[in-house]
Amino acid sequence: MRYIKWIFFCFIFAAIGLISIDIYISKQATSILYTDIKQVPPKKAALLLGTSKYIAKGKQNYFYTYRIRAAVALWKAGKVKAIVVSGDNGTKDYDETTTMYKDLLKAGVPAKYITKDYAGFRTLDSIVRAEAIFDLKDYIIISQKFHLERALFIAKAKGQKAIGFVAKDIPGTAAAYRMKAREYLARAKAFLDVYILHTEPKFYGKKVKVNYKK
Repeated sequence: MRYIKWIFFCFIFAAIGLISIDIYISKQATSILYTDIKQVPPKKAALLLGTSKYIAKGKQNYFYTYRIRAAVALWKAGKVKAIVVSGDNGTKDYDETTTMYKDLLKAGVPAKYITKDYAGFRTLDSIVRAEAIFDLKDYIIISQKFHLERALFIAKAKGQKAIGFVAKDIPGTAAAYRMKAREYLARAKAFLDVYILHTEPKFYGKKVKVNYKK
């Protein structure tokens, strides 16, 4: 009986911790999230965070689709002069970065103004490398709101000046519920990475020059 109570209290404590971190991270981004492209302040560059283009059985991943559309909308509205695409390229058969690059090209974004970050294995890697490798200091991050809040939390903790442009979400779907559940754990990990573990990106490497539209 004693062990059951101990497990129960541990569960409650963990749940309170996850919820508290979730609320804290959400509040960090409240004033720097934009959903209306007309209200987005112009910046030199946008950082497009990667995800898989397809989900199980080759079905379209709408999280990916809407991120691409958001990036294209920023470009066509003249809100940014360059786009850095950052994603996972961990194997020969999985390359988020090149896929995003090709889809931006198809949508009319000139190749010379798209810069590829192949080492965006995690959100933390993408954010830290944005400044360390690509020299982005005051920029726009593109993703869905749940992801953007975490990305902006990391950026702020690293002393970066960034805002977020919210890509369309797919609320009420099974995929959205799964991502929300995963996000609780991802935010707890981000909190630990930033304040406790001081986690560094998997790779740094040489500086990369970003080409900006004049």
